[in-house]
Amino acid sequence: MDFRCSLKKTVDDSYDIEIGRGLQESLVNDLAGGLVKVKKFAVVTDSTVEGLYARKIVSLIRERGLSTELFVIPEGEKSKTRAMKEFVEDSMLEKGFRRDCCVVAVGGGVVTDLAGFTAGTFGRGVPFVNYATTLLAAADASVGGKTAVDTPLATNLIGLFNQPKKVYIDIDCWKTLPERQLSSGLAETIKHACLGDAELFRFLEENTGKILAGDGPACEYIAAKNCEIKYKVVMQDEQESGLREILNLGHTVGRAIETVSDYTLLHGEAVAIGLTAQARLGQKLGFISPENVERIERLLEQAKLPTRIPEGIDREVLIKKLYTDKKVRDGKLRFVFEKEIGAMVQFGENNYGKQISEEEIGAVLREM
Repeated sequence: MDFRCSLKKTVDDSYDIEIGRGLQESLVNDLAGGLVKVKKFAVVTDSTVEGLYARKIVSLIRERGLSTELFVIPEGEKSKTRAMKEFVEDSMLEKGFRRDCCVVAVGGGVVTDLAGFTAGTFGRGVPFVNYATTLLAAADASVGGKTAVDTPLATNLIGLFNQPKKVYIDIDCWKTLPERQLSSGLAETIKHACLGDAELFRFLEENTGKILAGDGPACEYIAAKNCEIKYKVVMQDEQESGLREILNLGHTVGRAIETVSDYTLLHGEAVAIGLTAQARLGQKLGFISPENVERIERLLEQAKLPTRIPEGIDREVLIKKLYTDKKVRDGKLRFVFEKEIGAMVQFGENNYGKQISEEEIGAVLREM
């Protein structure tokens, strides 16, 4: 006997992104006002953000009569692991958290990735919100619903698509970022400009100094632009069946070099090198002019980002690490390429990846 389980359903995963300054009160008002239908909150943060913002948010939540606990992971990419996810889960269980809770991620990309993944599996799924405190999280991790952890083999290989209930991008938090972290976040902003907005690219050429200096209007402008560009892509391809692959521009080399460096390079620094590599390879393939390759490298350098592979990184090890990229198909390397500045090369219907030989990308990496 056969029996068919008919489980068709329509799910609305829409959510708001609030961009502003000093958004702690806004966050807590939303939680108290029923943004999620629970009264117990697990605030997940890291050791740096704990004292800057997370403890205040926990206090504000408690002042509204809501139950909350703070869970702190060590700062840095090395905390984005299955073991750290297990630590957060076990700590939540020990504190009595079950399915009637919400996860509040307060921090940068590592925290939002780890907390979002935890929320997606805890009790078979509980709601979560993101309070992004870095430009990197604002540009990348807090928007789009990708959550993941790293493995010894490569970054972001284990995770799920899980959309937050709301995202808060607090520009004031950027004031406490070291310049190196701000530059790292700018790499993802430059990536967005390269793949989808020539006007944003020109703005960055003229205003990168202001952004690094913390200029309010300039920072708010790029925060909104990042959300706008990423939304246009994610809206059309939430589960990365084709178009969303373009958001990996620069990441095939970037993620590989991030891993090979043992995370001594920040994510954005590794992506900057990856953007340089794909532009140089794209020039060889006729997708981008030498003048625009120079503009990309010049802008990355203005943002105080690397455009060369650091000494000590073995090129041959790096080339082999490229094969751990999620875009690899049937053991073949695939890259996405920008078309000049502000658009992407399409290789067929809903196909944005091109198969590249090890020799082609190897030649570029050895030059760098």
